[in-house]
Amino acid sequence: MERLTDQLAIVTGAARGIGEGIASVLAAEGATVVVCDIDAEAAESTAAGLRAAGLDVVAVAADVTDRVSVEALVTRVRSTYDRVDIVAANAGIYPTALLTELDDATWDTILAVNVKGAANVVQACLPSMRERRYGRIVLTSSITGPVTGQPGFAQYGATKAAMLGYMRSAAVELAGEGITANAVLPGNVATPGFASMTPDHQRRMIASIPLGYYADPKDVGWAVRFLAAPEARYITGQTLIVDGGQVLPEAPL
Repeated sequence: MERLTDQLAIVTGAARGIGEGIASVLAAEGATVVVCDIDAEAAESTAAGLRAAGLDVVAVAADVTDRVSVEALVTRVRSTYDRVDIVAANAGIYPTALLTELDDATWDTILAVNVKGAANVVQACLPSMRERRYGRIVLTSSITGPVTGQPGFAQYGATKAAMLGYMRSAAVELAGEGITANAVLPGNVATPGFASMTPDHQRRMIASIPLGYYADPKDVGWAVRFLAAPEARYITGQTLIVDGGQVLPEAPL
């Protein structure tokens, strides 16, 4: 597969976890990667670590829920690189709450980050992609919502399913312009966020995975790298599940 040399990739929520895994894989494959996160200090720390490994990475802070902040991010990137080839809209949150505990603040926040945040980043990058008639958009959804569900995750699952509805229409709308839109659906990934879950939750999740272990963030990164490749030009509006086979069993393992 062709390396990503001379391509510019923006990865949101890239300071840690899955986003860091995506950024590190794309950078190792030759792309110049913008590590974007609302946490400026953490973004710079991650970028510095990747640069120390000889990779071409810069950090730029932005709040994906704020259209002005996202537009400023893209303007800054284009002023230096004059292009955006790959957008990995990964920023996301997952506050848990049972159905009777859900309130307006929880709904507003998770929708703003997970759904509106992804749409804001894509919209800001489209002018550059349209000028060159080339682009790869990859959203980070989840198996939770589109495929599976569990107590306390209704609001999270709803946003991850909504991302796929957005992605499919975007894929059709952009199909004639050399721009593809796809999504990865991770299962359980060994991130700081997952580590904060209760031991019981972690045990239940590992027991449900046929491969018997959690994904590394880079496992998701490699899936994104495939969908972001020039060779993936004929794949659009599709989902790629990265879950170790978790959605497959008909009964508990």
